[in-house]
Amino acid sequence: MNTETRTEATVNWPAFFQRAQFHITVNERAGLPPEGLAEVAFAGRSNAGKSTAINVLTQRNRLAFTSKTPGRTQHINYFGLGEEGFLVDLPGYGYAEVPKAVKLHWQKLLADYMATRHSLAGLVVLMDIRHPLTLLDQQLLEWFLPRQKPVIILLTKADKLGRGGRLETARQVRQALVDSGVPLSVIPFSSHSREGVEQAQEEIGRLFRPSGTEITVGI
Repeated sequence: MNTETRTEATVNWPAFFQRAQFHITVNERAGLPPEGLAEVAFAGRSNAGKSTAINVLTQRNRLAFTSKTPGRTQHINYFGLGEEGFLVDLPGYGYAEVPKAVKLHWQKLLADYMATRHSLAGLVVLMDIRHPLTLLDQQLLEWFLPRQKPVIILLTKADKLGRGGRLETARQVRQALVDSGVPLSVIPFSSHSREGVEQAQEEIGRLFRPSGTEITVGI
């Protein structure tokens, strides 16, 4: 594959994400790849559309496993972006039919990863726009916000609300978190209408490199 380097301002973000490839599945902290390349993690309730969003962002229909049964993402899945780093699909949380022992294992794995992973450049939290900031969402953010790293919130299923409702929900979520002091973006997002996809690609892509630095893009 040929590559070229571009500054952030000239990056073709859809192409940047389209090269994503499955890298590894991890079920224990000890199995995580060596620290080094930047990682952007995706987290959310089991029915928030996390895997679908990853597939839409990467334009790869079956990159992240999707299922009609919530809770099927039971491990940490790494998807490589060449020399830039990884998209990291974290286990979904909040699905009642998952055995308690499995829930506790996921919870510990999530908490340890978010609290200690040095390569973690930022967190993408997916929330159903009709039910944002549930107690479990808030707990997740409480684990992560003290690290003072960027947070991008994708309000999924945005096509379920009218334009006014989408904008108002985004405003309320942003207001609820404004005092956290972290770099924060709140984006209404729909895998069906494609609303917010380009903005999300750009916002997430920026996490892999500070503004103005070069990014390697396959061509």
